[in-house]
Amino acid sequence: MSRLEKKLLSAVARASADFRLLEPNDRVMVCVSGGKDSHALLYLLREIARRAPFPLSLVAVNLDQGQPNFPKHVLPEYFEREGYEYRVVTEDTYSIVVDKVPEGKTYCSLCSRLRRGILYNVAQELSATKIALGHHRDDVIETLLLNLLYSGQMKSMPARLRSDDGRNVVIRPLVYCTEPDLAAFATEREFPIIPCDLCGSQENLQRKRVKKLLDQLHADNPNVRGNLFNALANIRASHLYDVALREALGVDEAHEDAPSEQERPEAPLLRLGGRVG
Repeated sequence: MSRLEKKLLSAVARASADFRLLEPNDRVMVCVSGGKDSHALLYLLREIARRAPFPLSLVAVNLDQGQPNFPKHVLPEYFEREGYEYRVVTEDTYSIVVDKVPEGKTYCSLCSRLRRGILYNVAQELSATKIALGHHRDDVIETLLLNLLYSGQMKSMPARLRSDDGRNVVIRPLVYCTEPDLAAFATEREFPIIPCDLCGSQENLQRKRVKKLLDQLHADNPNVRGNLFNALANIRASHLYDVALREALGVDEAHEDAPSEQERPEAPLLRLGGRVG
C-alpha cells in the first residue's frame, strides 16, 4: 500500500467517524461516473469495507445518460475485472436536457437534477441504506464560496444528509480528501477514466471563476483552501447575523476573545481491522 493510499484511507475513515457515514450492516450504493473522484471513492470504500469491524457491503452504480460517444463497455469491464458488484442504468436524459436547455447555456444543472432523481429510485430498488457521492474537500470549499457570493447563504455540501423526500441518506466520504491527492491516486491506480464533458457542456461559469480565484489566492498563500475548509468547523455564532441561530444558542452579545460555540476535541478515527497508516 502506498503512502498516498494510506493517507486517503485515513481521511475517509476520519470522515466516517466524524459524521457516521459508514455504519454496521450498511449497503452502500456507490455512484460511479467514471471520473477520477468516483473511481477513487469506490476503491477506497472497498478497502474500508475489508477492514471494518462490522458487516458492510457495496454496489457500484453507473448511470448511462445517453451522452454522445459514451464508452459503454469501459465501466462494466472494469467492474467485472475488479470483482465489484455493480449495476448499469440506462436513461436517455441527454435528449431531455438538449431539448429543454436554451442554446449556449450549460446542461449541468438540469442534468444533475434528473440524474439525482434516477439514482434515488435505483437506491430503493437495490435496498441501499446509503448513497455515496465522490465530492471532495475542494468541491466543498468551492460550493461554500459559490453560496456566499451568489446565493447569500453560508452553507456548503454536508458530509451526510437525508434527501428531501426522506427516502435516502446521501454521504460524501471524500470530504477530507483533496483534489490533487485524488488526481495523483487515480494516476497511481490507473483507473479507466471517462471524461465528464462528453455532452459538450462544461461546468458553469460561476464555479470556474471561483476555482480561478482560489488558485490565485493559493499562489499567494497555500493555506487558503485549508483555512476555508476549517472555517466550516469553527463557527462563532455570536459574530454572525442569523437571529434564529443566536436565539437557539442563547447568544446575547459577542465577546472579542470568546471561543467558538462548536469547539470540540478532534473525533477519533473509525477503528478498522488491520492498519491503515
